[in-house]
Amino acid sequence: MRTLGTATDTAAALGASGYLADDRTSTSVYLANELQRPLLVEGPAGVGKTELAKSLAVLLGARLIRLQCYEGLDESRALYEWNYKKQLLRIQAQSDSVWSDTEADIFSEPYLLERPLLAAIRRTEPTVLLIDEIDKADVEFEALLLEILSDFQVTIPEFGTIAATRRPFVLLTSNATRELSEALKRRCLYLHLDYPEADREREIVMARVPDASKDIAAKVVRAVRTLRSLDLRKPPSISETIDWTRTLLALGFDDITPDALATTLGVVLKHHADEVRAAEALAL
Repeated sequence: MRTLGTATDTAAALGASGYLADDRTSTSVYLANELQRPLLVEGPAGVGKTELAKSLAVLLGARLIRLQCYEGLDESRALYEWNYKKQLLRIQAQSDSVWSDTEADIFSEPYLLERPLLAAIRRTEPTVLLIDEIDKADVEFEALLLEILSDFQVTIPEFGTIAATRRPFVLLTSNATRELSEALKRRCLYLHLDYPEADREREIVMARVPDASKDIAAKVVRAVRTLRSLDLRKPPSISETIDWTRTLLALGFDDITPDALATTLGVVLKHHADEVRAAEALAL
């Protein structure tokens, strides 16, 4: 894995890859890389947790392998499974073979299907493993991760233990919809991300939408922060702030007028009840 220099160098490198990180974020990334520890990034949806992993892959010159978590996620979808159809064909084709020979054959490399966790462990090239929204997975799934995050190895009963020859940078994200186990947390460094301050978000908008003036970027950020202060079903994310700015520019608006709001509010809010509440708050 490519060295990140210092925490200050890390912040600069993240910025060059398009991710404007504060001191706490850049320091956490730097330490996770130096100590070769997984980094657990927790915070509300839309604050840039997944984007951080993508930017890390760019600045480390690594391949990004992503495991999207969901309820019911199990070993066969996250780690590995055997190609049962291919195994069955092998058994039928060699029905006269000694079973011990057939068994050794069907539980070998050609019949093993890699899933994201195993793929990341086995790669010899730089790798960033993103375990996205771990809080959506079942508690039982966390137990599966413990061996991987402790020793960076995987044990397959029919195959043996596969240890990483080159540790991936592991980044886990959580929207904090449930409490994660203490065992999982002990294996990780921890970073909490929240919505940025107004000046920081304006800088992010200007970096991602170079054609936007400081004035329109400031107005969009101010309006978004007003929306986030409301009791919305889904507060606007940073990416939606960026999308809203791009939309206003594409439609030729240089200000957030009542007409602009009526035309573009669906870009930043995705529920009708939220639009109604926003219209009242913004005096649309």
